[in-house]
Amino acid sequence: MPVSPSHGGAPAVPMSESLLAGTSVLLVEDEPLLLKRLAAVVAAQGAEVTAVGSVKEARRALADLDFDAAVLDVNLPDGRSTELLRKKEIPAGVAVVVITAGGGVADAVEAMRFGAADYVVKPFDAGELPVRIRRARRDQQARRAEEFRREGAGAGEPDFYFGGSLAEAEAALAKIVAADAKRRTQLAPVLIAGETGTGKTTIARWLHRHGPRAAGPLVEVNCAALPEALAESELFGHERGAFTDARSARIGLIEAADGGTLFLDELPSLSPAMQAKLLTVIEDHSVRRIGANRGRPVDVRLVAATNADLRQLVTEGKFREDLLHRLDLFRVRLPPLRERGEDIVRLAGALVARIARQYGIQPAPEIPAEGAARLRSLPWPGNVRELAHEIERALVFDGAGGLDFAAVARRTTVPATPGNGSLLSAGFTLPASGFSLEGAVNEFIQLALRQAGGNVSAAARLLGVTRDFVRYRLRSDAAGADATSSDGK
Repeated sequence: MPVSPSHGGAPAVPMSESLLAGTSVLLVEDEPLLLKRLAAVVAAQGAEVTAVGSVKEARRALADLDFDAAVLDVNLPDGRSTELLRKKEIPAGVAVVVITAGGGVADAVEAMRFGAADYVVKPFDAGELPVRIRRARRDQQARRAEEFRREGAGAGEPDFYFGGSLAEAEAALAKIVAADAKRRTQLAPVLIAGETGTGKTTIARWLHRHGPRAAGPLVEVNCAALPEALAESELFGHERGAFTDARSARIGLIEAADGGTLFLDELPSLSPAMQAKLLTVIEDHSVRRIGANRGRPVDVRLVAATNADLRQLVTEGKFREDLLHRLDLFRVRLPPLRERGEDIVRLAGALVARIARQYGIQPAPEIPAEGAARLRSLPWPGNVRELAHEIERALVFDGAGGLDFAAVARRTTVPATPGNGSLLSAGFTLPASGFSLEGAVNEFIQLALRQAGGNVSAAARLLGVTRDFVRYRLRSDAAGADATSSDGK
């Protein structure tokens, strides 16, 4: 007996306020009047209800339809509904609430042992049931998010050190949190831009913990790690039979983040098709599983992160311009470590204290003057992540002596090759026949680029010249090499 959300018997609740909007519920109860009353109350909260009165009818409904939740009276005329749980006839993705008679707590315990999420004892207030279903659905979302986290997502730094060099980013985050507190629902997306290792994941966690969604789920997805063939199913979920191996419906990660935060790292890794579907989620506040004929309302705070220039990717046809416009509302930029000046030393001190505490090294050693000087001069292409790893390596293998970062400097410095005539080689002297100043300038530019990890702007800062100068020299050098190659043909 399907019951529409507008079915009489209980006052309708606006969909924006309803507890179960877009949720499909199987209701199994053998008392006709109670079944009708419960179905009306649940439907009034936005759910699509299928109401049946026996185990046989429940089996038929489960075979024909997919459900998000099920409410089962334990004792029915043709058996016990807990058999559906025990025999796994109810898919694992369905949130189950059981109804027991007075004194039937043992039945509830048995049902929960087989996978039920909650129970109510007769007699109970019918208005309580939608709340129990909603809570069971939230538990289901949390399990899906935790399942994904255990598979490898979500590792990262627990804390974030701001410092003076990140005052602008810190101020932007404070304004976002203040705006969130006033709005609370359908929060605007946040775009975090920065090189790999600058702490984008940690900032996303900070934003979640300090905002109104702190009690909700935080689902972290590295888009680059999602196999393209599985990305749509992982993010959007699927219905039973949507494809060959879809033996049961599965909640997607976007749905799992409902009421909380969805963090999409390395967002440009998503295919254009996935970008289009994500845009629909942002615009319509709903997600449609693979194989579904309708969307499900979701209230997700989307935080996206990128280490690439999205505007450049739009120009190259690799990122959707309309998606960029929707994401680029609240932007936070994290500068690379090499741009953080004296903050590098203070950040390193905080990391030393934290890592030393983890390894039981007390008191935490201090960074010597020569170590601080090297911290400021090294390029740190891996940014904060590289710095944390170097500090941990030093404390474990070298103790306090490793905090002079001499080993890092040796690995970073371009090795000299005796006798190669390079201006950068140890013991170089000007030859009597003279040398090429142009060539020397090019060598300095190449050294700066290696230290800056290929970043032209950072290389220009190391050399004390403009970015345009470096690009001009690189183009000139390339043109000269092409001309030489052509002459030699």
